[in-house]
Amino acid sequence: MTKQNTTDNSAGFASAASPVASTVVHTSEDAIHCGETSIPSQGENMPAWFARPAQTDHPLPVVIVVQEIFGVHEHIRDICRRLAHEGYLAVAPELYFRQGDPEDYDDISTLFSELVSKVPDAQVLADLDHVANWAARQGGDPHRLMMTGFCWGGRITWLYAAHNPQLKAAVAWYGKLVGEKSLNSPKHPVDIAVDLNAPVLGLYGAQDTSISLESVETMRQALRAANANAEIVVYPDAGHAFNADYRPSYHAESAADGWQRMLEWFTRYGTKK
Repeated sequence: MTKQNTTDNSAGFASAASPVASTVVHTSEDAIHCGETSIPSQGENMPAWFARPAQTDHPLPVVIVVQEIFGVHEHIRDICRRLAHEGYLAVAPELYFRQGDPEDYDDISTLFSELVSKVPDAQVLADLDHVANWAARQGGDPHRLMMTGFCWGGRITWLYAAHNPQLKAAVAWYGKLVGEKSLNSPKHPVDIAVDLNAPVLGLYGAQDTSISLESVETMRQALRAANANAEIVVYPDAGHAFNADYRPSYHAESAADGWQRMLEWFTRYGTKK
């Protein structure tokens, strides 16, 4: 896989995530096929981005990529490209599309309060079921279904691992584990530890000011009590969004280790038929 660091390329990144850091990574589209698509879901057409190897003669293992708070912007598209180079059919659906467009917001707090907080978990989980069905019709292997998600999507990844019994493996990057409950978010990952259907790897940063080490330990205790097949790795020098190479929070060493752990997790639990 060919990657290229760019120092002056903010195109395609969410406005609320600006300015784009010089460490941003762009993955080559050589030997892969990628682009926008549309997925029928609950009576509507959900926009999505996909990437897959260009040459394949057999069903591909599937990874659903769940967006950060910023939606399916360039970083999430690049995650899909990276996974395609690893042999996966990767697809990232626009899970806010009914409520609005994250590009309409210039700051994170307004984006969260006016858009993200209005997206019901139940709607998201149902949409993700349709994404899995779509992937199976597009050359994906329904028996090798995996998921990864970042920040907002990390929390959703935990929830989906308790929702879909067909999911084989999941990796949650710095997803919120505990929190106040609401009509849109009636449960958090700590509440569904006992219900996990798939092995989950959680990747967190010890310097994360939005996800406390106390909440990580609470989740670990819930997983142990449930005898769940799950593991949480905490990187001592990393903060929130440590894999986000386009942000100042990027911690290259932790991000690289987390990526390898994710691929190994998928190989161990997700890609065997």
